[in-house]
Amino acid sequence: MALLKYEEIAESLRVRMASGEFPPGAMLPSGRDLAEQWQVSRATVVKAMDVLRSDGVVEARQGSGFVVTETAIGRPAGNRRSGDTRVAGGMPFTRLGAPERVTPPRHVANALNLPDDAVALRRSRLMRLPDGTPHSYVEAWFPPDIADQAPRLEQHAPIAEGTTRYVRRQTGRYPAEGTDVTTVRLATDTEAGHLGLELPAGVAVTLHVAYDHEGHPLICEEGITPGSLWEQRDTYPM
Repeated sequence: MALLKYEEIAESLRVRMASGEFPPGAMLPSGRDLAEQWQVSRATVVKAMDVLRSDGVVEARQGSGFVVTETAIGRPAGNRRSGDTRVAGGMPFTRLGAPERVTPPRHVANALNLPDDAVALRRSRLMRLPDGTPHSYVEAWFPPDIADQAPRLEQHAPIAEGTTRYVRRQTGRYPAEGTDVTTVRLATDTEAGHLGLELPAGVAVTLHVAYDHEGHPLICEEGITPGSLWEQRDTYPM
């Protein structure tokens, strides 16, 4: 389906941000300049900026315009719902280490339908609360067929348009169904180190898997949250 004009403008700006033309902290072209460049009304440009702002990619500066955000915004593993933007329920995060291809744990390999000797691409991040303290440690695993077609996943630099949009553009595949399974256990030494916990410490573990329209896994994310910070709230009719 063809993009609407404001979506086309937003996507163009995402690509330019991802390429480094507009790095974090950079000012985007003014609304007037973008309207002239694209031959559209200022209202159309405003809608494009609203899309980018809701995705946590840009922020408004009083009297200046829009700048690319300095801090990446993401969500803890799981709890993605149809129509959610990246910033909905999002929080700042720090990328941990460099993405790497390694043998995943057995339960992750099973979720990705990978054999025992296969490797997958791992990207790790630490989600933070507004005061900077750790909220959850997340490992995102991509199957090799996705990683091969989306090479920027192996770069440390943030993907301005978000991994879902990037993977869709590169592969033509997108999430059609997701499953979240939450369990509780004791934290490992590594997890406790990232989250600043004293062992033994209980954690909630959410295993999120997204599948494309043919039922093939696109990503498996495992999010580790201290028990004291874990909360799930459901609203339903009675």
